[in-house]
Amino acid sequence: MPFAAKVVLYCPTGYHFTLDQLVEQFISDGVKFVGVVGHDCQRVEDIIDELVVGNGDDPSRFLLTSSHPGETVRDVVEFARPLFDGVDAEAQVIELPATA
Repeated sequence: MPFAAKVVLYCPTGYHFTLDQLVEQFISDGVKFVGVVGHDCQRVEDIIDELVVGNGDDPSRFLLTSSHPGETVRDVVEFARPLFDGVDAEAQVIELPATA
């Protein structure tokens, strides 16, 4: 099942190696936004940005990201709600490490 256009990534323990494959799946599924919350969320957001950009050769690889230190998952879901005109769906909450 593909991921929603807006994802809230909850990281209770920070970075996990499954993030790399998860980001590739986000791109493949057309995810437009990933909001990161939880332990070391700023670092996790930076890693996502690096994975998306890669060596910079593919301008079609784009994903809007944000990190939300000190906020709750609910806060970030609310933050994502108005993003992207025409994308009314609620943000999908994913916990890292992903169980998919």
